[in-house]
Amino acid sequence: MNTAPQRTLPASVRTLPQLFAWRVATTPRAEAYRQFNLETSSWVSTSWAEAGERVARWTEALARLDLPRGARIAILLPNGLDAVCIDQATLALACVPVPLHALDNPASIAYILSDSDAVLLVTTSDTQWQAIASVQLPLPALRLVVVTQPAPSTAPESSTPPVRALHEWLPAADTAQTTDAMRHAAPAEQDLAGLVYTSGTTGKPKGVMLTHANVMSNVTATLARVAPSAHDVLLSFLPLSHTFERTAGYYLPIAAGCCVAFARSVALLAEDLKTVRPTILISVPRVYERVHSKLQEMLATSKLKSQLFAWAEAVGWRRFCRQQGLPIEHGGLQLLDRLAWRLLEPLVARPMLARFGGRLRVAVSGGAPLSQPVAHCFLGLGLPIVQGYGMTETSPIVAANAPQDNDPATVGRPLAGVEVRIGDNLELQVRGPNVMRGYWKREEETARAFRDGWFCTGDQAAIENGRIRILGRLKEIIVTSTGEKIAPADLELAISADPLFEQAYVFGDNRPFIACIVVLNRAEWERLAQSLQLDAALPASLADSTAREAALARIKSLTHHFPYYAQPRAVWLTREAWTPENTLMTPTLKIKRNNLAAHFATQMAALYQR
Repeated sequence: MNTAPQRTLPASVRTLPQLFAWRVATTPRAEAYRQFNLETSSWVSTSWAEAGERVARWTEALARLDLPRGARIAILLPNGLDAVCIDQATLALACVPVPLHALDNPASIAYILSDSDAVLLVTTSDTQWQAIASVQLPLPALRLVVVTQPAPSTAPESSTPPVRALHEWLPAADTAQTTDAMRHAAPAEQDLAGLVYTSGTTGKPKGVMLTHANVMSNVTATLARVAPSAHDVLLSFLPLSHTFERTAGYYLPIAAGCCVAFARSVALLAEDLKTVRPTILISVPRVYERVHSKLQEMLATSKLKSQLFAWAEAVGWRRFCRQQGLPIEHGGLQLLDRLAWRLLEPLVARPMLARFGGRLRVAVSGGAPLSQPVAHCFLGLGLPIVQGYGMTETSPIVAANAPQDNDPATVGRPLAGVEVRIGDNLELQVRGPNVMRGYWKREEETARAFRDGWFCTGDQAAIENGRIRILGRLKEIIVTSTGEKIAPADLELAISADPLFEQAYVFGDNRPFIACIVVLNRAEWERLAQSLQLDAALPASLADSTAREAALARIKSLTHHFPYYAQPRAVWLTREAWTPENTLMTPTLKIKRNNLAAHFATQMAALYQR
């Protein structure tokens, strides 16, 4: 089998179903997917031919519903073969996948089902569906719910919509066939290939309409930039509801012919990395930050180990800079560095790389910025991290570094076919075949997102020597280290609805979760303190764990209808009011986020160290 990198695709492959069919026909016996079987406690491989047969069964089952072209199919499943099969079946019939986050809360999921007019929901269990149904949001378009786990025998047969178990819904393996109707249903390039929901400034998720042409252009350009090959193994753990994972961790491997191993869970990721030993990892900064943090904890116990690690990092970083042609701030003799590395590589670098399986040749970081200290550390020790930039609206990749052309202070060069420019207020604007058709049912928001045909990213940037450097954001959207986007104003408004909280400031940029600082109302605080047997007059009472837990419980209740990742997980209490006089508010009584961040820097840092 030819394992050379697949840098281009045949001209006839122009849609996602064509891509999958081409891959199945090209390398039918090669390993396509690897998934852990809980019953046998073993990893099970599936070839491309076997994957094609499974997709055919799902496609026939879906075709029997006689859905119109463009019908929306909601997918609420963990990463795995079932998610691949329903996605490919949906695309094959010119219907539109609506990927949902498996850990999202029922209210958010119900809203997306309603807004998208989904006609079918495929989810894990009837229990999960009942939680969504309990929101009692009308879903008149929803015709059927299919659950991958057997439905309970107590489920009423006349329920609306009906709930069917997957094994009943799918045709038998030996009876699945391709009908004329299925052949004629093939989508066109401009048909929708996904309706992917992302956080909006109103607090409600909004659907981003991505066409086959959008996604295929991004797959093709990324294929040329990253150059995965048929012998690569990619470990998939980011949710397929994220466009980053859909394009880079799902569709791109089909184009390249490499194997995708589905991680059992984020909790077991460290173990799966050592078992699967991937050569490609698609991740968000938080994963690298966690490993870096654990390394620092370990080094803190030994001065000798700490010094050895720092030496290895410094020598390795200089080696990396020389390889990439980057300037070296604190130079060292190349010969001495080469000799030192012979000692440091087996003692320091190799054990660290073993945490990632020891075979990584590309470690992609996207969705949020990766801190420079973490990037310098891992790149210096030989972990080939490449950063990229993009957003759901751009399918999603706009720019990316490459292993052989890597400057971690930037997000790399624009992909082939993607144009960028700097607009007013240093805003990065994008134009190209990867840019979305628009927002679902939101014509005004779509119009506002473009200027003279260029998509406005809301991010400030500079372009230096062809590379993009992100400076900050114009929009007040928090991006956590896991890549989730949250509109803080809506959270703050919800929190302030409780009379206990006079003011609220929500934050979490480049952090693993959302936290907040709240100003307490004097009378309400005295009442709460008394119920907790605390002295409200003592400043120390504000820092008492019982007070914080009580406040956080109320905040969680106030924000329960927000997506799970937007709900604050830590709080700092204060009685100091924010006013224009102390520069924490504007004259029009809007909070000054930068000033608050500086004013409470110590307290904010403490919340993430608990």
